Amino acid sequence: MDILETLKWRGLFADCTDLEGLTERLSKAPLTLYCGFDPTADSLHVGHLVPLIALRRFQDLGHHPIALAGGATGSIGDPSGKSAERQLLSREQLNHNITQVNEQLKRLLDFEASENPARLFDNAEWVGGISYLDFLRDIGKHFTVNVMIAKESVRARMEDRDVGISYTEFSYMLLQAFDFYHLNQNANCELQIGGSDQWGQYHHGDGIDPQKKRENIPSDSPCP
Repeated sequence: MDILETLKWRGLFADCTDLEGLTERLSKAPLTLYCGFDPTADSLHVGHLVPLIALRRFQDLGHHPIALAGGATGSIGDPSGKSAERQLLSREQLNHNITQVNEQLKRLLDFEASENPARLFDNAEWVGGISYLDFLRDIGKHFTVNVMIAKESVRARMEDRDVGISYTEFSYMLLQAFDFYHLNQNANCELQIGGSDQWGQYHHGDGIDPQKKRENIPSDSPCP
């Protein structure tokens, strides 16, 4: 089996933004892909486990995996699946959580492989250095509010007048799209995988770099 057949057979494939293009790309050579997680706690949970194991299956077949720790996005909070604002974490808490989770990642991914070792990045490395004005001009200009508020998790919060959604969490999807752009430009990353709860945010990566097709394999199926 190739990697897509393997994922489908194991119930780990839910959808893809360009299945034909991804199938063709995978037939040519190994690619670099990433899976992101926000270090909101000092331990991974099953929601992280499923896509991370899928990442390992890519690695076992010769592809180049990146585990992305959300040192920046974790300080904001992902509104997906949440009915209220997340509690904000300090940088010290986030660093502690990333260190702890990194030890768990070593059990799931091979960081010592000779040809395609896994890599761990923290998006605070590139997000922390960009000014608010530059981010609005260079990134925010490519996205419409119309599309952003159509996302289910955002719309549900906006319809709840007692809770609502802050501008902070509303901006989360832009940061996630910026992650893909940065990894594409600096680590030759061509693919993101993750849970189906992130599906509404995956499409936003197309807005930054029209020359690159963003492809995703989200899954929230139980891992066999």
